[in-house]
Amino acid sequence: MQKFIIFVIADSTELAGKDEMKNIDAFNEKLQQNKQWIYAAGICDHPKATLIDNRNDAGKIRSGSLFDSKEHYSGFWIIQCDDQEIALKLAAAGSKACNRKVELRPFLR
Repeated sequence: MQKFIIFVIADSTELAGKDEMKNIDAFNEKLQQNKQWIYAAGICDHPKATLIDNRNDAGKIRSGSLFDSKEHYSGFWIIQCDDQEIALKLAAAGSKACNRKVELRPFLR
């Protein structure tokens, strides 16, 4: 089994649909039933992020995200499945469930 992360990409101007949480819950339940679920969470928007760079004891701390964009990560799923093809299908289903763009990345082995 390979592990993947599906990042949910939001735009601060987007509004949640009336069935969004119901659809996300149904997607999560399907992942759990198929033993593809590892973990999922929503995360605070990018102004609440803190960027830290302590390489070589630099001690750099900055408020905000690395990304300077109206789009930002608003959540994620960590999943496991047999291959990239299945992961792509699951990412597409996740995108539909949360009504957002998503980004799929495999874990390094």
